[in-house]
Amino acid sequence: MNTLVALCAVGAEKILGNEIKFLGYKIIDNAPGRVRFSADDDALFRANLCLRTADRVYLQVACYAAGDFDALFDGAYSVPWQDYFRKDVKLVVDKVRANKSKLNSEHSVQSMIQKAIYKKLGDIWHIQTLPESGDECDLRVYLDNDTALLLLDLSGLPLHKRGYRTDGGIAPLRETMAASLLQLMTWRRATPLHDPFCGSGTIAIEAVLYAYNVAPGFGRRFAVENMPFFNRERATEIRKAEAEKIRTDVEVRVTGSDIDSAAVERAKKNAEYACVMAGRALQSIGLGKHIGRPDFIVSDFKDLSAPYEKGLLLCNPPYGERLGDDESAKALYGDMKCLFQDFKGWSLGVITSSPYFEESLGATAERTKALKAGNLDTVFYMFDELGKESAKKNQKGKDWRNVRKDSAKKGKKEAERY
Repeated sequence: MNTLVALCAVGAEKILGNEIKFLGYKIIDNAPGRVRFSADDDALFRANLCLRTADRVYLQVACYAAGDFDALFDGAYSVPWQDYFRKDVKLVVDKVRANKSKLNSEHSVQSMIQKAIYKKLGDIWHIQTLPESGDECDLRVYLDNDTALLLLDLSGLPLHKRGYRTDGGIAPLRETMAASLLQLMTWRRATPLHDPFCGSGTIAIEAVLYAYNVAPGFGRRFAVENMPFFNRERATEIRKAEAEKIRTDVEVRVTGSDIDSAAVERAKKNAEYACVMAGRALQSIGLGKHIGRPDFIVSDFKDLSAPYEKGLLLCNPPYGERLGDDESAKALYGDMKCLFQDFKGWSLGVITSSPYFEESLGATAERTKALKAGNLDTVFYMFDELGKESAKKNQKGKDWRNVRKDSAKKGKKEAERY
């Protein structure tokens, strides 16, 4: 068995843990932004291929006491690195995270770990200097309470880079974060979903991949594929097994809109790439079927009404860099109050870094969840049922393109881009 560590947004550890358990692996423990679990050799590839909310997957290669630099060096030297690297490896100790440990200088720890590994490989292979002409391998070091954790990166590019997004526009939402939001709202494929600020289409695309049970990593490669212990034949079998799980017999109603026509075109292009990726996975097992594309249109969110009695609005509205200034953001959030009337009976999920979202909206969410991806602190606001007091049934199955409100807004020119 192997010990793996998956990273995620801070606050999303439980969601990621549920995903890991669903794959059949056992949780060992978790810390802010990471979940440690035990798994078989298949997981070295399968976890990268299948986990929707993980940002990276690491293999734990060592865990030992490191109260001083001698112990840090000796522990790293004792690892059989020749089993993990080729002779031309270019090793990078990319990050060091220290917490309550005597050793807290990132540069010094990086230098000592790299020195120990190169010394070990040189002694094993009887060479003075490694050529470093091959693939780059990244190692991450955590120091917690004077215990060193050495983690080998199995992902390569961050896992939110699925391979389908050609252009994200300004400050796009990470795909892994979008997948986390869907889980926080406990969304199911039978429920209509609409993103009124679709941008590059990330939320809608991730919803479609989830609804059709498409593994998110079908469109890319992973760092583990360049390592000497990688079993390519077994990985091909895993890909085919996951392709067989894709559902093409389900009805999915996922849509998106944006006032910016260029954003909508990006969303359509990205969605096409994602769905073609799924189609190729199906072709790999001899099926010519395909999955449905999410539907996108150009529209101001104020000109839309609910096409179904129930559904989910899920969005990442413009703010900060994407909108320009606080006053514009406050005005936008205030205008979003119309969703409570136009989408009565629907649920609403909004992620934003704005500290005045609820105040500007004039409503308080039933639930909130703090989430941090990278350096951005955000809060996810969850409203269970909009307009509950005076909700009226809408006509079921109405074409959502034709449910714009009859008002003077219909004739006004498209607003400026966010």
